[in-house]
Amino acid sequence: MTTIQTYENKSADAGAAFEDFHRLFAHYREGNDERLAQIESKQTADVITEEKVARMDRALDETKRRLDTLALERGRPMLGTSDKSAGLDHAQREHKAAFRGYMRSGDVGGLKSLEEKSLSAGSGPDGGFLVPVPAEQEILRRLASISPIRSIASIREISGASYRTAFSYQGPASGWVAEADPRPQTTSPKISDMTYPAMELYAMPAATQTLLDDAAVDIEQWIAQEVDTVFAEQEGTAFVNGDGNGKPKGFLSYPKIAQSQWSQGNTGYVVTGTAGAFPATNPSDLIFDFVYALRAGFRQNAKFVMNRKTQSMMRKFKTTTGEYLWEPPTSLGASATFMNFPVIEAEDMPDVAADSFAVAFGDFQRGYLVVDRRGIRVLRDPYSTKPYVLFYTTKRVGGGILNFEAIKLLKFGTA
Repeated sequence: MTTIQTYENKSADAGAAFEDFHRLFAHYREGNDERLAQIESKQTADVITEEKVARMDRALDETKRRLDTLALERGRPMLGTSDKSAGLDHAQREHKAAFRGYMRSGDVGGLKSLEEKSLSAGSGPDGGFLVPVPAEQEILRRLASISPIRSIASIREISGASYRTAFSYQGPASGWVAEADPRPQTTSPKISDMTYPAMELYAMPAATQTLLDDAAVDIEQWIAQEVDTVFAEQEGTAFVNGDGNGKPKGFLSYPKIAQSQWSQGNTGYVVTGTAGAFPATNPSDLIFDFVYALRAGFRQNAKFVMNRKTQSMMRKFKTTTGEYLWEPPTSLGASATFMNFPVIEAEDMPDVAADSFAVAFGDFQRGYLVVDRRGIRVLRDPYSTKPYVLFYTTKRVGGGILNFEAIKLLKFGTA
């Protein structure tokens, strides 16, 4: 009964925050309309009006942050003693029980026994043991919900050290011919060999022995809850800005070129024409040009990627008929939209500054690839920080651009 009540409280809090967010946005639009009217009539807005709009803008960001947190918490199962062994086969139940014994007391006998049977519970060269499959799936599920780029990218699972694929960026020539016409010889396709190595990502949550001895705590849920945010933060940074050296390569780390001169292997960009800012007049026209720089086939599933600060600037943009281009999410857990395209908030995106690439737009499912090596490993360390027990938790993940044509960037510069 307690668990149900807690879930209902979370749902009520999330619903109230969602209503607050829409109510705040309605007030924000009224304040911003007043500010724009003052600029139109007096060439400047009153200081009080500017401060009011800025205050509501900050309140919107704070409410959205709270809404995101509540949505994530509501999706997390409670730590408890519920039996999650239903649906598991004998080997998986055996692995789960042995892993629980290892986590609570350091007993490796059960896992060593499974290792001798050649099950996937075995230890690797660096020590530690693989978490049970349900726990691994739970960690990956949580990562998909809180890691912004992972949530929109294409994901491949591998068992080796890297993922290698051939990408055809120029297929063979084709055309129409009549039934009796000769068929001209076609040109050969152009193939690019692309490799995505899986790098090691780690976290080291700590627990007291008292917590580990508490039978009411689901130890697998605990480890998942401890590492999901840490993994997501590290992934989020790497998928955006990673240099590929010991970490995935972020989509902002590839060579960039003006869209008018775009070529394979480069990420195309559109310039704002103003260093460190949107155009002073009709900035929405620039965004339309930016959107239509992407081919129609990619626009169908395209999304904007930016941080909250940039989003607060674009929230003010309107069409020539006075309609706001930014709209709040229509349901709990959904994304806000801009020009009817979802807006993905990635705090690792740069702020608007001279020559920065603060906004990305594209079909990330076709444009960016995340590679997960199967298996998440845990090494129990009761010695380094007595009386705490450390759990050195590692997973291997890689990433990089898959299709350079599917992602475009907005450069806040003149060239």
